[in-house]
Amino acid sequence: MFDINGGEFIILLVVAVLVIGPERLPKYAEQLAQLVKRAKVFLQETKSRVDDELGEDIKDVDWAALDPRKYDPRRIVRDALLDDVMPAVTGFKRATTFGATGAAAGTAAAAASAAPSSPSSESERATAGHAPYDDEAT
Repeated sequence: MFDINGGEFIILLVVAVLVIGPERLPKYAEQLAQLVKRAKVFLQETKSRVDDELGEDIKDVDWAALDPRKYDPRRIVRDALLDDVMPAVTGFKRATTFGATGAAAGTAAAAASAAPSSPSSESERATAGHAPYDDEAT
């Protein structure tokens, strides 16, 4: 926080002793000790109050996983691509990523996820949940 090393801290203590003087030094040291004790009690009371107000649910949160310093975009993209939670939509081909396996794996995955048949009339398409296709639009 202050970026002070050991040598600089000793110099600051020597300067403080010279400026404050040996008569007032014990008084200031006692005041500093009381300030540190009050700060410690204040932090403990604040922590217990926050725990009481937030309840038991907040204790289950993994704060280390939410640390922005551990943000790795490659891991997030990999987890998103490997996520199998995506629901199967009938009538549409699922987009695939061509990786090291090449186009054969991509076409096999697209063929496996394709719908067996498509509705023939517009009313069947509307009931199937598909958007109507306009032949004259293109």
